[in-house]
Amino acid sequence: VQLQASGGGLVQAGGSLRLSCAASGLTLDRYAIGWFRQVPGKEREGVYAIKSRGGSTSCADSVKGRFTISRENAKNTVYLQMSGLRPEDTAIYYCSAAARGLITSSMCNDRAYDYWGQGTLVTVSS
Repeated sequence: VQLQASGGGLVQAGGSLRLSCAASGLTLDRYAIGWFRQVPGKEREGVYAIKSRGGSTSCADSVKGRFTISRENAKNTVYLQMSGLRPEDTAIYYCSAAARGLITSSMCNDRAYDYWGQGTLVTVSS
């Protein structure tokens, strides 16, 4: 089982990026998928999550209205579309998959997830 996050890079404030989470060894539409981010020296933070049967939730007030999550099942990929990026969005972004169904209150808890990708770095310049 392998998750791979990609799409990070350097972008100016106000710009957009789309992160991708691709999987091998599991079919993502059967799993809840969470995006988390971490700045070195700080705790990992939930960003956005989507249930296996749809239904998504933002995990950080700061991303509401700017980020969205979606699935493309034919490509076994989950996306995190980020717009209106801010310097404080700079972090390593990880995607994760939960092997069990999650209730909404657990979707932003990183301990609820079983599989993790290697992370992709997003740097937003001011």
